[in-house]
Parts: sequence; structure tokens; C-alpha cells
Amino acid sequence: MSWKVTAHAPRPVVEGALLLHEDAFDWDPEIVIAGSEIAEDKPEDWVLEAWLPRKPRKADLAAIAALFVDGAPELATEKLPDADWVTLSQQDVVPIRAGRFHVHTPEYPALDEPGVIDFTVPASQAFGTGQHATTAGCLAMLDAMKQRGTVVRNGLDVGTGTGLLAFAALSLWPRMLATASDIDTVCVPVVEDNAQANGIALGGRAGQLAMTVADGLDHPLIAARGPYDLVIANILAGPLIALAPDFARALVPGGSLVLAGLLTTQERAVRSACQRHGLRLAARLVNGDWSILWLRRRAVR
Repeated sequence: MSWKVTAHAPRPVVEGALLLHEDAFDWDPEIVIAGSEIAEDKPEDWVLEAWLPRKPRKADLAAIAALFVDGAPELATEKLPDADWVTLSQQDVVPIRAGRFHVHTPEYPALDEPGVIDFTVPASQAFGTGQHATTAGCLAMLDAMKQRGTVVRNGLDVGTGTGLLAFAALSLWPRMLATASDIDTVCVPVVEDNAQANGIALGGRAGQLAMTVADGLDHPLIAARGPYDLVIANILAGPLIALAPDFARALVPGGSLVLAGLLTTQERAVRSACQRHGLRLAARLVNGDWSILWLRRRAVR
């Protein structure tokens, strides 16, 4: 049995609710949240949708309503036909192009074009199909770094979700020693399945991906495999600021840090935190309301 809760609101309101949801450490993992615009000709009219495997309880509705800090819009509930409720939450995800990358769900074909790197990522409980502007922006930034001659021998993807950004880095630097981590244990089987589907070898050697569960960079495996030429973190502005000293310590002099998950309005605070620890901006791009930053650790002179 699957149920859906729907709330209509202006784009900034829904985006704010999504940010609060990502910061809610006690969120019920059985409630999957997504937000999107209603129609292309009305880009400011958005809808927040929540999928549940049960009829919503008062506590469920209260948790969803609490995501709207200035008062929740009307919440509509409906029973859905029997189906995979997680897949329903992402079934409308269309393929994207970001740099040389093409990311799509299994319902769409791969692109038969020279130079295209294709990844198939099904709908799952872990975020990261590439549809989100921050993930697409990270893919484009990694591609730009490769084109500018960046060399990566040892890389780390923090908050990996589906593993997509780690896969992308491995495709660009196929002999790198690759590590991926996430705070959520549900990501481990997701990454393993996606790695198999995309021909990514799992393991601890060069050209393989090692996956672990960790809070930020606090894990013996992450410490033992460092320092890194490249660290990727597509999470949230608050954790990015808090982790700035850890990022700096984890990087070799001259190493690269790719940050995403921050709104353009949060960029100054994130950059200031990184600058205090010797991380300097190399490039930035903006995708919608989101900033993607490439920073480098100051080289030893």
C-alpha cells in the first residue's frame, strides 16, 4: 500500500522545505520527499510531494508540515495503486547531459555518441540520479577540471549517495585510488548495485572503488587512504562549513576540493570558511540557484 502527500507552494518555499528535510537527522527514512516545478510555463509554482508505504499518520503529516517554517500550505493525501513507492518518487526523472556525461534511469537508452560517458542510475532511496542541479554541476566541474589538465591519483567522494560522482571521477581518472563514503547505511547496497550496473570495480586497489559508512571524514579507512588529490562533497552548506578544516587536512598541497549543495546565497560563508584553512577558489559555476565550487589547497612553498 502506497500513499502520497502533496503540498503546493512558491518555489522558494518548497526549496526551503527541501533544505530543512536534508538537515533533519531524525527524519523517518520511510518518508521520501521530492520537490519540482509544476509546469515549464510557471517556473515559480512548485509542488512538494512525500511518498509513504502506509496511510499517513498525524505524526507524519506534522513532520511534513514542520518543513514549512512560515506555515504549511494545505496538505492533500491520496492512496496510490500498488507499486514500488520509492520508484514512484523518481519515475519522472529525465536524462541529463553535464559535460561529457549522460545520466539516465534504466527506462531511457544510452547515448550512442563518441566521447559520451554514460551512467545508468535507477530510482532508489539514496539521492543522486544527477537530475538535481548540484549533482549535474559537479559532473560538469569534474569534466572541466579534466580538460584543464588536473591529475588525480587518489580521490574521495563524501556523501556519495548512489556513487555517481565517484563513478564519474573514476571514468575521468581510471587509475585513481577511489574511496566513497556516506553517513547513511542504505547507500552501501545502492552503491554496490550501481557499480555493478555501470561496470565499476569495487575493491581497494587503483582503478577500484572502496565504499564505507562515515560521518564526514571521521573514519579509519578514510584517514588511512589519504591524503587525497581530490575530495568531492555534494552535501549541504552547514556541514561544508563545519568540515572545512577536515577537507584541508585531507588534501595534499595543491589538491582539489569540489563542493556543492550550497545555494548561491550561502557561497560567501562556505568560501570564507574554506579560505581560513588555506583553500583558495580555482573556479565556480552556477546551476540555477546553486553554486558549485572548485577550490585548491595552498601549495607548500
